[in-house]
Amino acid sequence: MEQNVLLQLSHISKRFKTDLALKDISMELHQGEILGFLGPSGAGKTTTIKIITGQLRQTSGEAKILGTDSTNIDASIYEKIGVVSDNSGIYDKMTVWQNLSLFAQIWRVSNTRVEEVLKQVELYEHSKKQAGKLSKGQKQRLVLARAVLHKPRILFLDEPTSGLDPTTAVEIHRMLLNLKQEGMAIFLTTHNMEEATKLCDKVALLYQGEIVEFGSPQELCLKYNHDKKYQVLLDNQEEIVLEQTSENIGKIAEWMRKNRIQCIHSCEPTLESVFLKVTGKALNA
Repeated sequence: MEQNVLLQLSHISKRFKTDLALKDISMELHQGEILGFLGPSGAGKTTTIKIITGQLRQTSGEAKILGTDSTNIDASIYEKIGVVSDNSGIYDKMTVWQNLSLFAQIWRVSNTRVEEVLKQVELYEHSKKQAGKLSKGQKQRLVLARAVLHKPRILFLDEPTSGLDPTTAVEIHRMLLNLKQEGMAIFLTTHNMEEATKLCDKVALLYQGEIVEFGSPQELCLKYNHDKKYQVLLDNQEEIVLEQTSENIGKIAEWMRKNRIQCIHSCEPTLESVFLKVTGKALNA
């Protein structure tokens, strides 16, 4: 593996009895990169994380994490990764500080680091509060704090903002972008295409166990921008959508010359509409 390639999947397949859950999955995750693994429930996202982290053995193919084959992971690898999943529970009867302090002892991390992480997730003022009395968003931030306590090289996030209010989701997005800037690699599974567009450097669109598209969100949206259109708001508040034709380009130029355009936007597809075009199915169908 190249030095900055922290995760590499090569032709991974997984069969459960007669059900082929993953079909020939290949991709890489680099240092300081957020990779989005996107698809509806049941597409194979969680299965992939379990194979990468050694919880499941693939039927065929090879998965390497930090240079180690996923079928031969030892404790030293777990000291270098963090995982946030829907079953990443916390100890409700312990305080926020006690929850992190317990794991700090396991990871041989100082209390200074506990304090630093609690401030980072904006829970320091709740240090003495029982974890069971936190809001859902605060609990999710505590789980994330626990996952990054030991400064992992790779962070696995399985639907990290599912069910959270928009304000809390934005706070978590900000934290993830900061972690990326610090050089952490993040493997993000989600069915929220808007979230993926904001956060991810690369995305893999997963459908029925197969990667049907791979690239940056912008690359994929532009690739499927077959019908080029522009939304124009004029000075009289009239909104007009125009196809890219010579005649309409002339109209736009004339409006611009007369300073009539308040704003103009291109109408390339979203990741969600790209998914629909590629699979023929809506994301939540």
